[in-house]
Amino acid sequence: MTLRTALASLLACTAVGLVPMSAPAQVPSGDPAPRTARVSADNAIDSVVAISVDGLNTDALGKLGRERTPRLHDLMDSGASTLNARTERELTVTLPNHTGMVTGRRVEATTGGHGVTWNDDRRRPTTVQAAAGERVESVFTQIAAAGGSTALFASKTKFTLWKRSWPLAIDTTRIRLDNAVLARSVRRDLRDHERAFRFVHLSLPDAVGHDHGFMSPRYLRAVEQADRLVGVIVDAVRTDAELVGRTAIILTSDHGGLGASHSDSRKLANYRVPFMVVGPGVAAGADLYELNADDYRDPGKRRTGYRQSLQPVRNGAVANLTLDMLDLPAVPGSEHNFRLDLDVSPPPA
Repeated sequence: MTLRTALASLLACTAVGLVPMSAPAQVPSGDPAPRTARVSADNAIDSVVAISVDGLNTDALGKLGRERTPRLHDLMDSGASTLNARTERELTVTLPNHTGMVTGRRVEATTGGHGVTWNDDRRRPTTVQAAAGERVESVFTQIAAAGGSTALFASKTKFTLWKRSWPLAIDTTRIRLDNAVLARSVRRDLRDHERAFRFVHLSLPDAVGHDHGFMSPRYLRAVEQADRLVGVIVDAVRTDAELVGRTAIILTSDHGGLGASHSDSRKLANYRVPFMVVGPGVAAGADLYELNADDYRDPGKRRTGYRQSLQPVRNGAVANLTLDMLDLPAVPGSEHNFRLDLDVSPPPA
């Protein structure tokens, strides 16, 4: 029996990390199986690092250029990418979009979304499940079910929502407001622990954008700093012989921003985000829309709803792209890339 078949059977019997809505605390009913780092013995990639650079306006990369953002440009050169991906349609703010990244769902609960519409540290609703009014699984629960270890590194306290929602599926949660400290923590974790998945959130561009304006000189310097912090993480992978040949890195953002805010979801500067993928077997220097011409469509400047048969690449594709790379099935109930059809490599000749 293959890992994919075995996991599908397991998931049919139990929802790891979730219980029915009638349970008062809405916490898992049991711990996942003992963890191992490798969840797919016959797959080249057995570890994924997903990085979200909060508030990264893609115009900043053009304005700063390769000289001032060398790490992000190197990711585009060495992997498959687009600077014209999309956020969730409903909202262009932090917590709803990040929750979409790990669940593969849209925001609006009444149409199958995760229901996380707020963007602060509130404790009600207590969990993602409570917000959605139904069981909601994530990339964390899927990997935990397969025996893989996961970790969350975030620079905003509101991400404690995820630990409350999937407490037994996230092995390590580290929240550090200082982005440099957080990046070093990720570097140590890469060196010291075997994990199948790490989610990393860097808040610096967003914080400076709110204080001094998105695309302002100070904001652009913050993007330069974020570029260096991405380099800390990427270098930790590339300089480790045990990691470099089996680790993929996905980088995206929750929203862009221009001027004083990013909350108007109708503005291009807010809903356009980057999406970059590097790792073993990933096409170097490839455009994601060219690789996926039959399944995804470059939206140009359009905001794009969910009804179009060919969707844009969305930041919410992170969860299922991660699972596809690890040779695991999509998150149950997910929408973004649920067919596991977002290709990052050219088809075989």
